[in-house]
Amino acid sequence: MAYWLMKSEPETWSWAQQKKAGKKGAEWDSVRNFQARNNMRAMKKGDLALFYHTGEEKACVGIVKVVKEAHPDSTDGTGQWECVDVAAVADLPRPVTLAEIKATPQLKDMVLVRRARLSVQPVTAVEWRKICAMGGLADPPRA
Repeated sequence: MAYWLMKSEPETWSWAQQKKAGKKGAEWDSVRNFQARNNMRAMKKGDLALFYHTGEEKACVGIVKVVKEAHPDSTDGTGQWECVDVAAVADLPRPVTLAEIKATPQLKDMVLVRRARLSVQPVTAVEWRKICAMGGLADPPRA
């Protein structure tokens, strides 16, 4: 099992909308970046991801779980793009901002810090535990 970070514009798909999708989850669709697509192809059912709001907020706000592995993206007519389905698992009691992440020495090598624009990215187990702790989860879910 692995850990990931998935970014969304809250005006397009928010954490509140993700939670409303329930245990069935929803497609993480409309991603049009080859590396992000390849990362989704690598995801396995049960993998966990930080749900990150982009835009003004720039913060990790929740945790999702992959409930369906890579499949054709329903918003793509070309057959070139794939997505996974994810379901909400837990709120982060306190959002963890990008500024906090950048200011934390243990997170200096995180993909989010080095390649900020990548919308779906891997997270190490150490980074996962640190961000969950910063967000107020003493016992974070484990992949």
